[in-house]
Amino acid sequence: MTSHHLKVALVQHANQGDTEANLALIADQIAQASARGANLVLLQELHNGRYFCQDEDPAQFERAEPVPGPTTETLGRIAQKHDVVIVASLFERRAAGLYHNTAVVLERDGGIAGRYRKMHIPDDPGFYEKFYFTPGDLGFTPIDTSVGRLGVLVCWDQWYPEAARLMALTGAELLLYPTAIGWDPSDNVDERERQREAWLTVQRGHAVANGLPLLSCNRVGLEPAPRTGDPGIQFWGSSFVCGPQGEWLGRAGNGPETLIVDIDRRRSETVRRMWPFLRDRRIDAYADVVRRYID
Repeated sequence: MTSHHLKVALVQHANQGDTEANLALIADQIAQASARGANLVLLQELHNGRYFCQDEDPAQFERAEPVPGPTTETLGRIAQKHDVVIVASLFERRAAGLYHNTAVVLERDGGIAGRYRKMHIPDDPGFYEKFYFTPGDLGFTPIDTSVGRLGVLVCWDQWYPEAARLMALTGAELLLYPTAIGWDPSDNVDERERQREAWLTVQRGHAVANGLPLLSCNRVGLEPAPRTGDPGIQFWGSSFVCGPQGEWLGRAGNGPETLIVDIDRRRSETVRRMWPFLRDRRIDAYADVVRRYID
């Protein structure tokens, strides 16, 4: 794409009940976004259904599918129909007993441009992802598309500056995060706000430190947990796009919304000339960063 401007869409929605209903909603939102000029669409993490990692249930592995597979075929047709690049998020079945939390990029012609397998896998109350997902093995490699080189990461990856940095060092032009994060409904208002602000702040920091625009798409709605007495997760939405100085370019609320934002692709070059963080990195002094902890 030769234009300096890129119009992006982030589809933030609640679970619709099953795969078919979720993909129908996504198809409708992509059609509307394309009509408004969007060239790139980012979907939320595991958008085909509920966030099933609230407990450890072997039956949930039936949700997994191969890549390529049914969802990539459906989204590929949508991408081709509306002439957009789509960043999707799937439960990938790689082999029996081997599954990944995988982002797949569909090109405007409907083909698969590439995939990224989530590298950082959480195991926290309500987010028991280590039971389901094998850590990614594709590294932090941007995906080349007709709208630019995309540094695609997934949810828990967004707390790690190393992931964003490695994407930037390999030429990513945008950072993108499909996400599923929310509150425990029993948390008080102050704790909820601290969590959400931390989430917003750390990602804006990645944009600033790397001089890149950043897109983060989260889900919304209360999703009850299967366990009796567990209120589940209230996903807080707040999807956003920020620029290479962390400046807000667009922000969604806490309900269903398709956020459409214009990005000036020239800003990264301008900002990096003023703030040359990559030039001034002391790569000769960072060897210990690969250690778990320095005693």
